[in-house]
Amino acid sequence: MAFTASLKRLLAGLLFVMAIFLMILYFNETRSILKPASSFFVTNYETRHNKINPPEKTWSYKCVNNRCIRTHYSSKDVKRTTFLTCSMLCGSQTLWPEPTVKSLIGTNANSFRLADVKYKVQTPFKHVESLMENAFSIFLEEIKQIRRASGGKEKSDEMKSSTRSYRESTYAGISSSSSREIETPAHYRRNLTTVNIYVHVIKTADVHLTMNTDECYNMTLSNERQIIDVRIYANSFFGARHGLSTLQQLVWYDDEDEVLKIISTAKVEDCPKFPYRGLMLDTSRHYFSVDAIKRTLIGMSHSKLNRFHWHLTDSQSFPFVSKFYPELAKYGAYSTSEIYTHDDVKDIVRFAQVRGIQIIPEIDAPAHAGNGWQWGPQKGLGELSLCINQQPWNAYCGEPPCGQLNPKNNHTYLILQKLYQELLELTGPTDYFHLGGDEVNLECWSQYFNDTDIRSLWCDFMLQAHHRLSVANNGQKIKMAGVWSSGLTQMPCLPTKNFTVQVWGGSQWPENYQLLDAGYNIIMSHVDAWYLDCGFGNWRATGEAACSPYRTWQTVYKHKPWHSMRLNKQQLKQVLGGEVCLWTEQVDESVLDARLWPRSSALGERLWTDPNDENDYAISKETFKRFSIFRNRLVQLGIKAEPIFPKYCAQNQDECSIVIVI
Repeated sequence: MAFTASLKRLLAGLLFVMAIFLMILYFNETRSILKPASSFFVTNYETRHNKINPPEKTWSYKCVNNRCIRTHYSSKDVKRTTFLTCSMLCGSQTLWPEPTVKSLIGTNANSFRLADVKYKVQTPFKHVESLMENAFSIFLEEIKQIRRASGGKEKSDEMKSSTRSYRESTYAGISSSSSREIETPAHYRRNLTTVNIYVHVIKTADVHLTMNTDECYNMTLSNERQIIDVRIYANSFFGARHGLSTLQQLVWYDDEDEVLKIISTAKVEDCPKFPYRGLMLDTSRHYFSVDAIKRTLIGMSHSKLNRFHWHLTDSQSFPFVSKFYPELAKYGAYSTSEIYTHDDVKDIVRFAQVRGIQIIPEIDAPAHAGNGWQWGPQKGLGELSLCINQQPWNAYCGEPPCGQLNPKNNHTYLILQKLYQELLELTGPTDYFHLGGDEVNLECWSQYFNDTDIRSLWCDFMLQAHHRLSVANNGQKIKMAGVWSSGLTQMPCLPTKNFTVQVWGGSQWPENYQLLDAGYNIIMSHVDAWYLDCGFGNWRATGEAACSPYRTWQTVYKHKPWHSMRLNKQQLKQVLGGEVCLWTEQVDESVLDARLWPRSSALGERLWTDPNDENDYAISKETFKRFSIFRNRLVQLGIKAEPIFPKYCAQNQDECSIVIVI
């Protein structure tokens, strides 16, 4: 009996051990099954970023006659020089856009850790100080992203001390040294530098961009005793932020030394040539997520483009959710998930502001207003819009679907007023607001108002819309109301002191001179140079639906109509700047980046610098070099910018860019 009891206990113990063993085995198997899914995202993220600029271990570069020459790297006894380190230190400077006044960039570099970057803003304006601190945080995060994209990893000592160091720099000012949590590896210690960044904003507390904002800045980098002092002076937050953006272009990751590097000495003086440097995105023909719009804003900030013209609605869809008239999105959005709420707009505005960008929303009117406006009769408001989805469409609008606001329904104007009020509250104080106003189809209105001068009706509509804009702005007139060029702007109808015309027609069209002679301020968006949707073929069976050819970055860059038009000083003052436009009939989120970048960056330099090109058609070798490096930086920042030539051309400077003619 005792033996039998002992045997039972032994068997029970064995069964218990086996049960535990099986549970452990099952857990490990389950974890091993789940692990690939988890590690896939981590590995895929790292692979995706590391493949952007994989280390080129088989090549080294040397500076010969101010050019980086590629050589095969075989000797492990000689240090390899990376392409980017050579490019940053050899020959002409690499900044994009090129500074306008002065740029003296040194040819030596120092390595540093982000934990050793100290920051202090000196300004009497609290809002400016807060925005600059946020801008500095973005500066650091983007450098981390550039490092990851180049195959670098965060050093263990930096991970442990970076949070504390950033807190020091933000709240306690600059310290000349920072303690290390652990010993820095020997290979990383060489040439270690503390970087002190001082930002001075002394003149204005304004944190809302206007046509008169001073965006100039001066920046110096000096190096003494392993300490680099960066000093940025600006009259406004916007100028200081541009200086921080330029500084970031003097930083790169060296995959041979496995360190971040910064130019040791520099002096930059910089001012934009034009106050309006815009990019327009149409979010009606296709919906774009908030993240996609933010990615666009990142590209703009690095290209020093400062106005995001948000073509928010059109006849195809109405994605904006109005708190006063939610029916507009209910009847006009593609789906309940393809909408922009107030929180979305606020998020985008904040994201843009800290990057020096103004959001300019546009509710196109009276034309290009169909889906979303069809609910008026159900609510007892009458027909808010006419010709909605009418066929044959080519008789009543420029492209399907049709729709044109009812100019004789007072409810239509009240709805516009409330929409303007919402958008002004969301985007903040401004001296410029876009009212739309293009491509009114006279045949549409003629069906309803055949006893009326249709052109006068069009004029009356725009004047009434402008009045409602003032009412929406607490009774204060906004200095400039933007409208698209059209048959209406050729009439002596809209007051030149209140309206600015965005000229979208061809650069040789007579309207360019006519509008200037009439006294209008203009923003240039010529279809033959700055329409980025052109060159992708016809998307419909009838009517004209395609502009061609494709607008290359060279075409965007070399377009400088204020030169070819031979404008006098007064006329040149009336040109506020320019804007690239992306209409999205054939564009959705999957191809957005490649359509915009880096071509929009070419406009950035044209409008910021307006370089004096020796040749009106050829692109210089130095421009190709700078643009190639800048395009790669956009890719490092997560923007899927299209390449400008084969990688071989980037690695072998001058071999592909000797004779490039538009």
